[in-house]
Amino acid sequence: MNSADYLTLFTALAPEVIVVLTALLVLAADLLGMQDTPRSYRMSIAAGLTTVGCAGAAGWMFLNPTVGNWHGGMFVIDPLNEVVKAIILLLTVFTAMLSVEAKFTRHCGEYFALLLLATVGMMVLASTEDLLMIFASLELVSLSLYILVAFDKSSRASAEAAMKYFLFGGMSAAFLLFGFSLLYGLTGTTNVSRMAHKVFTLGPDPLATVALVMIVIGFGFKIAAVPFHLWAPDAYQGAPLPCAAFIASGSKVASFFVFAKVILLGFDQLGWGDGSSAASGWIPLLSIVAALSMVLGNLAAIRQTSVRRLLAYSAIAHAGYMLIGFLALGGEAFASLLFYVTTYALTTVGAFGVLGVVEAQVGGDQLKDFAGLSRRAPVLAACLMIFLLSLAGIPPLAGFFGKFYLFAAALTNESQSLPFLWLVTLGIAMSCVSLYYYLQVLKQVFVVEADEDARPLSVPFLVHAVVVLLAAATVLLGCMPDWLLYTLQLAIGELGW
Repeated sequence: MNSADYLTLFTALAPEVIVVLTALLVLAADLLGMQDTPRSYRMSIAAGLTTVGCAGAAGWMFLNPTVGNWHGGMFVIDPLNEVVKAIILLLTVFTAMLSVEAKFTRHCGEYFALLLLATVGMMVLASTEDLLMIFASLELVSLSLYILVAFDKSSRASAEAAMKYFLFGGMSAAFLLFGFSLLYGLTGTTNVSRMAHKVFTLGPDPLATVALVMIVIGFGFKIAAVPFHLWAPDAYQGAPLPCAAFIASGSKVASFFVFAKVILLGFDQLGWGDGSSAASGWIPLLSIVAALSMVLGNLAAIRQTSVRRLLAYSAIAHAGYMLIGFLALGGEAFASLLFYVTTYALTTVGAFGVLGVVEAQVGGDQLKDFAGLSRRAPVLAACLMIFLLSLAGIPPLAGFFGKFYLFAAALTNESQSLPFLWLVTLGIAMSCVSLYYYLQVLKQVFVVEADEDARPLSVPFLVHAVVVLLAAATVLLGCMPDWLLYTLQLAIGELGW
């Protein structure tokens, strides 16, 4: 590789480099110059630097568009993964803004540095087509998130949630690595495209079947699909609120993107199987996982009195919805999946933003703590209504069109539409079920009266601005969904998928 090639590679890696340098800058600024200043000031400075760094990384990507493939797929830049990385950076900015008013730690620099390192891992995860880099970047994301979940040292629930998250995450990493190693042993390559061709030409091979099952198990933990979901409710409930929001949003986007890309690039021909395929029938298997996720997630959410756990089981159900589009295969279905996961992530961050205000000023996340919110904080109540109705799939909000595009992509699949009919029908039925528990929250907000001594909530300006902006984005993407969907379809079309 000559100097010009290194310069091109550095240009392509510049967004990740900017985020890493921002993490080091935040850490150095906090440790060297602000240890004696108030925590709120330190959090504001760190969040500001994080926002500037993420904006700089996103600006670099779009001002210096680069397309290329380095070291056999180790690092790949194309229009699609640049859009996904921009979405991840945006979610990081929103998480940083919601963290400004947080009081769970005095280690402000370390907290934001870990948040940025997790972001770098997600960005690299979106930019690789090599199994080794996928595993390494997944571990960078996971290790950062384990620590973030445990960051509230005064909370026993935070430590317990981090331990469960770590144990389940370690198990998933073991399955994933063992599956990758079996595929490497069978094919002699870690590049997903070349590996897929060799697997397909191998013929029936029990080791290939075992490898793919292990990969599905590994990614199943990352996306919190049933039966690999057991860590999610405790992690959502015990983690500091901004960390839970980031796990529910940025981690979801990155995990689904890489999982779908591995399947689309590597194993789309092996989905249904024909008796001669080594990986016969992974689509029927994942269809069952999707169905179980929708049913268990929604039915368990009905029983919850903690809004955090309700959102956790809702996330499990939404993983089932996302798998419907994931299973349909093809560029249109992939674009629908990315549209859904993006709108879901934005909506979830907004819901956690409202939840953070209620937790900080009322003292809990129980349903009863939301009583009378419409009179104590009318703007937050209106935004929460938008978020929850969007998650339920009510038009004309973004969540409705996310589900509509996913279900339509499954039913219009040219080769296999009929097998998805039962799954789409189940998805529609479970969406109706989800409306019930979302309305339970809204009933507390708009119908139930607050205590007589309850005072109006004092909402920090930055949190107010973020929540209103996310609510406006949810409405805007519902009224004009083609804007984001067309961008995704255009980027996918340039790849020829």
